[in-house]
Amino acid sequence: PVVIMTLGDIQLRSTLKESDAYFIDLFNTFIDPLSLELDQKPLRGAGIAHSIMGTKYNDRMAAVNFTLNHDDGMTNHGLEEAQVILIGVSRCGKTPTSVYLAMQFGVKAANYPLIPEDFERGTLPAVLNQHLDKVFGLTIKPERLHAIRNERRSGSFYASLDNCRKEIATAESLMRNAGITWADSTSRSVEELSAIIMEKTRKTA
Repeated sequence: PVVIMTLGDIQLRSTLKESDAYFIDLFNTFIDPLSLELDQKPLRGAGIAHSIMGTKYNDRMAAVNFTLNHDDGMTNHGLEEAQVILIGVSRCGKTPTSVYLAMQFGVKAANYPLIPEDFERGTLPAVLNQHLDKVFGLTIKPERLHAIRNERRSGSFYASLDNCRKEIATAESLMRNAGITWADSTSRSVEELSAIIMEKTRKTA
């Protein structure tokens, strides 16, 4: 019989080679020369690559679950686990950016809306005060926000250009007073926004 072997486990390889078969060793044909060239000892074990990928996958899924559970200020429970907390007015791009951060980089990204009650009070939501080092803001041009909101609630005060202008101006003032960095989402993709956030918050993939 002819056996094409890709086993890394030395003991299993030795056992198989005791059989009466012709072996084509695809593993050592490439691994040993590479080991010599790179001066690196190979890790000879089963499932190592799958284990590494499995860990990354599990981390990203945990981040996605966290992000979905902490979307739009849905809950404050476990907020201390967040690596990034995005804030901004409604419909400025917080949710898609949070989800992209989680899926692409495995970042636990919560997001919190700034609402009329915050504007009337003149301060950020109290729950954010203990996490300001994780907070990053998003803003948007009033005209663009007006167009987005009009798609859902056409003709409403919520979608009016005047209200959009006031909300954005107040939100930027609140973020400025709290020393929070923000980015304009008007003409940026979620990929571009995520890259900015990762850089500004010094997160690594």
